[in-house]
Amino acid sequence: MDAFVSRKKRKLSSTEPATTIEDISALSSPDDESTDFKLALLSSLHPYIEQHVLLDILLAHNGSVEAASTSLKPSDSPPRKPSAATGYQSSLSPFVAQMDSLDGPAKRAKLLSKKGKTLHLYDPADVAAHTPCTIIHNFLPPEVANALLVELLKEAPTFERATFKLFDNVVQSPHTACFYVESYEEMQRQKSDYLYNGALLTDVRQLTPQMRRVSPIVQEAVNSEITKRVKDHYPNGQKLKHQSPHSWKPNAANVNCYDGAAESVGYHSDQLTYLGPRAIIGSISLGVAREFRVRRIVPQEEDKKDKSKEDSDAQGQIAIHLPHNSLLVMHAEMQEEWKHSIAPAQAIDPHPISANKRINITYRDYKANLHPRITPRCKCDVPAVLRVVQRKKENWGKYFWMCHAGNVPGKEGCTFFEWAKFDDDGEPIFGKQKGKVDETISREP
Repeated sequence: MDAFVSRKKRKLSSTEPATTIEDISALSSPDDESTDFKLALLSSLHPYIEQHVLLDILLAHNGSVEAASTSLKPSDSPPRKPSAATGYQSSLSPFVAQMDSLDGPAKRAKLLSKKGKTLHLYDPADVAAHTPCTIIHNFLPPEVANALLVELLKEAPTFERATFKLFDNVVQSPHTACFYVESYEEMQRQKSDYLYNGALLTDVRQLTPQMRRVSPIVQEAVNSEITKRVKDHYPNGQKLKHQSPHSWKPNAANVNCYDGAAESVGYHSDQLTYLGPRAIIGSISLGVAREFRVRRIVPQEEDKKDKSKEDSDAQGQIAIHLPHNSLLVMHAEMQEEWKHSIAPAQAIDPHPISANKRINITYRDYKANLHPRITPRCKCDVPAVLRVVQRKKENWGKYFWMCHAGNVPGKEGCTFFEWAKFDDDGEPIFGKQKGKVDETISREP
């Protein structure tokens, strides 16, 4: 292997790339060519696979270009048209299978992005295998997806940017959004009871006709994906601790509009206050395709002084391509163990209906047993926010309630803090003073 890696580089005798296994056999052998030369040959046969992936495959086959190429089955789909905004990638599955046969399942770690790097995933099987998400392409009938997009594009000009305080600075969200619920009664409750970033919402709307039409389709698909996830990816085919055993039922939706390549949202975890632990979210993408990036949270040692980017990017990031009419399901491990973002794009491909806009609907299941009327209130007499320990290894994964009033510009919060308790099914365990859930907000049978 050392000889194979260190041999001098030889230039190709022809300007034409190799196109078949026979061409490879005629041009090189494992004993007399450099790694660069062999990698160039392998890349000419598989131009849509990233170079670092090809290098791993080449090394796994002891430098044999022919064996490495044979292990990579051609994609069933034709190469996509080159674009400034998106790329193309063959499925990683053949590589995973080959590496497993050579070195066992531990080799799967090589497929994840490395520190400072981004691994781009397009194939649904790869997304499910290497992220806490699943994706369904061409989710809705085309006419339904287009009608939904047109309807929300008419609403989007009235969306607003959220204003909140971040590290003592007042900032605005880098995209616009609006919140939707099922009924008029729930709309009124949202305006009077629920707080976001420490303040009440002033613009809450009822689901549009097309959103109402799509909701049951999303519900059925997400519940199906949850069942698959539990069976195929969780230990012993059992749900995670604190994950609800009940059917997921979307009763609220946040609609985001990204107008142009620069509009984005930074890395974050979604708020758990009204969703509870191990929350699951179904997200529909419409219009312009964008990249959804995820990275695993790496907890820090208690005494570590450096809180730099080095830790947050210790495992790199994974980018998932979100085309028009796709459904992304963020599963039960997402909000506690990963962060996600929509990255600014250098370029985008305009959509025939939405031009430069992307509309994103995130369907959520608000829990009646986490209504602000029954959750803890801080010393400011404001409903507390539910969070989870993510940064430090000590108490990693524990939930807590804390003051939320300090997120409002011009206001100061208090020092309220209380550990949150949940049973194995994610049901909150409150102190005796909380009493029973109000009958008017209890879960419907």
